[in-house]
Amino acid sequence: MPRKLVPDMWLAGTAIVLLSIGVVMVYSASAIVAAERFKDPYFFLKKQAFWAGLSCVALWAALRTDYRRLERWMLPLLIGAAVLLVLVLVPPLGHAINGTRRWIRLGPVSFQPAELAKLALVVFLAAFLARRHDARHDFWRGFLPPLGVAGLFAALVVLQPDLGNCVTLLALTFSVLYLAGSRLTHLSLVLAAAAPLAVVAVIAAPYRLRRITAFLDPWQDPRGSGFQMIQSWLALGSGGLFGRGIGESRQKLFYLPEAHTDFIFAIIGEELGFVGAALVIALFVVLIWRGLRIGLRAPDPFGAYLALGITVLLATQTFVNLGVVSGLLPTKGLPLPFISFGGSALLVTMTSTGVLLNISQHANV
Repeated sequence: MPRKLVPDMWLAGTAIVLLSIGVVMVYSASAIVAAERFKDPYFFLKKQAFWAGLSCVALWAALRTDYRRLERWMLPLLIGAAVLLVLVLVPPLGHAINGTRRWIRLGPVSFQPAELAKLALVVFLAAFLARRHDARHDFWRGFLPPLGVAGLFAALVVLQPDLGNCVTLLALTFSVLYLAGSRLTHLSLVLAAAAPLAVVAVIAAPYRLRRITAFLDPWQDPRGSGFQMIQSWLALGSGGLFGRGIGESRQKLFYLPEAHTDFIFAIIGEELGFVGAALVIALFVVLIWRGLRIGLRAPDPFGAYLALGITVLLATQTFVNLGVVSGLLPTKGLPLPFISFGGSALLVTMTSTGVLLNISQHANV
C-alpha cells in the first residue's frame, strides 16, 4: 500500500502564522498613513488581504503539483523571467515609483519581475546542478554557467536600479553552489574579482554612497540620510520588553518611512516589544530549520537543491531585512518575507513555500 503523502505541518503552520502576523501588522503600521493619503484607513489592509488570499491559493496549488514538473518547466520559466526583467525597463510597460522602474502595471495590479526572477533562478540552479552533479568541481562546466545566468539577471535588476535584489540573486547563487560542493577557490576568485565592481557601483550612485555613510554614522545627518535608521532604532528601543501594544506605535505616525513595507519589523518591535520580536525571529528560525531538513532528506538531487535554494532565498531576505532594520547592514529595499506589505513578493514567497511543502511530502522528514 503506497504511503500517504503528508506535508511538513511544522513548515505549513509556521508560514500561516507569519502570514497572519503580517496582515495584522500591515494594517497596524499603515492605517494612519492610508487615512491621510487615501482617505481610507483600510486601503493597504484590503490590498494585503487580497494578496494573502491569492497567495494561499498559490501555496495550495504548488503543494498539489509534483515539484519534479518544475524541472521540465525550467527553461520557459527562466526565459519568461528574463523577458519580464527587460520589459520592466521599457516605458510605459515599466511603472516608475520613487525614481526606480521595478514594476509592471496591469490595470490596478502591479507586479515586480525581480521576485519571479529569484524563484526562476532557484529552479534553474536546482535543475542544472542535478544534471551536472559530477561537474560541480569543474570551473567551466559546473561553476561558470550558473554564475553567468545569475550575473545576467543581476545586471538586469541593477539597471532598474535595485541593488538589494541584485545582491540577493548573487548571494543565492553563491550559497547554492557552495552547498552543492563547488570549490571554495572558485567562489573566492569570483568574489575577489567582483569586489571592485561593487565599489564602483556604490561610488557611481551618490544615494548608495550616502546609505553607506549613514550606516557607518547615521548621526552625521540625522534629518537626511540617517533619518530612517535613527527612527527605526527609536521604534525598536521604545518597545521595551512587551511593547506598547497593537496599534500604539508612535513611529508610524509619519516618522518612520516605509513603516508597513521594508521597516515593518521596527513597528513589530515597538508594538510587541522584545518578546514579540523574538517570537517572530523564532518563527523564521523554525521555517529555515524545516526547509534545510527537507532539502537534506529530499528523495532526489533536484528536490534537494530546489528545497535548499528556496530555503537559502528566504533566509537571505530575512537576514538582510532584519539586519537593515537593526542597523547591522546598510539600508536596502528588501521586504521581510510573509510580513511586509507587497503583493508580488508575498505571492512568490507563498508559492515557494508550497513547493517546499510538496517536496516534504516525498522526503523522509
